[in-house]
Amino acid sequence: MTSDLARYSTPIPFRPDGRATLIGSLPVANHRQGLELVRRHIPDIPLWPQLPGNPKEGMLVQFCEGFVGLHEGERTYFDTSGDFDDRLLPFFEDFLAVSEDPAALMNSRFAISRERAAGLYLLKEMSAELAPVALKGQVTGPFTLLTGLQDQDQRLSYYNPTLREMVVQGVAMKCAWQARFLRETGLPVLIFIDEPALAGLGSSSFISIASSDIAQDIDQAVQAIHGAGALAGVHVCANTEWEMLLTGNLDIISFDAYEFFDRFVTCRDLIHTFLDRGGIIAWGLVPTGKSELVEAESTDSLVARWEAQAAQLVSARWTLPALLGQTMITPSCGTGSLPLDLAEKVLRMTGEVAATLRSRYLSV
Repeated sequence: MTSDLARYSTPIPFRPDGRATLIGSLPVANHRQGLELVRRHIPDIPLWPQLPGNPKEGMLVQFCEGFVGLHEGERTYFDTSGDFDDRLLPFFEDFLAVSEDPAALMNSRFAISRERAAGLYLLKEMSAELAPVALKGQVTGPFTLLTGLQDQDQRLSYYNPTLREMVVQGVAMKCAWQARFLRETGLPVLIFIDEPALAGLGSSSFISIASSDIAQDIDQAVQAIHGAGALAGVHVCANTEWEMLLTGNLDIISFDAYEFFDRFVTCRDLIHTFLDRGGIIAWGLVPTGKSELVEAESTDSLVARWEAQAAQLVSARWTLPALLGQTMITPSCGTGSLPLDLAEKVLRMTGEVAATLRSRYLSV
């Protein structure tokens, strides 16, 4: 079902030109400390920081506010017993209401509260003093939620059609709400759909799940983002079925270029087609997975890595400057699991790599 919120409207024009942004989490004590780090190292496209140590901001619960049946405790799951169906009816009625009247979205059950995302509110409040060229937000994707959360009987939520419909529609509206919330600043907005579970495609765990079904669910969120006038990206921090993402309606594909570029580049022709239609690659060049890798790398080594990788995508049309024009430089994933000093090194290198490449290949 395509709602008024999901009808495509051309987003605010945006060209990244090799600028830097970040992925999600930071190992900081509070959101203001996180934004100060972002301001220092990634001023052009700041994101709102997520704090993994805050139980309200866990990846599997942060965006489920307003959903029906979520039980948070020692085990977090959807409880579909009892009067679940009766309680679910108002959810779908609310979805239909905001679909028909987008102005009602901002005060609906699909709002993201300050309790769940204080960093989001702080980013908006600080946007004027940050003076960015765009703002980045993020939402946990439907596939990751549906395969990360079970029901009360320990069955994956994905295999319950009612839960799947609720989560897919709910995530789409969370995306639209966040895009509209950040667009009130007047800046271009990028919303990344974080889908780490897509790394499991092809495994025995998900053997019965069709890629076309996953693509359809993600596309509902993408359409909602577009309908709110923002750009839509998907972030995957490992290997996945890149063809599925490259041939969809995404504006941005964010991937771990440090560990998985060799897998990504096997889709060279599709990558060129994606770029030809204006797609942006968020090049996850700076490692975050292991402390020893962060310690071993430098700005110079990562600049050389980008040049070597990008050379494999060079064609008559796609020179290094042209590629950089449709590139963002990012860490490979969030830094929430790193010690603070190494997380700050990741941010510093990310900003420095972007600045070095921009000065070397673009007239900036």
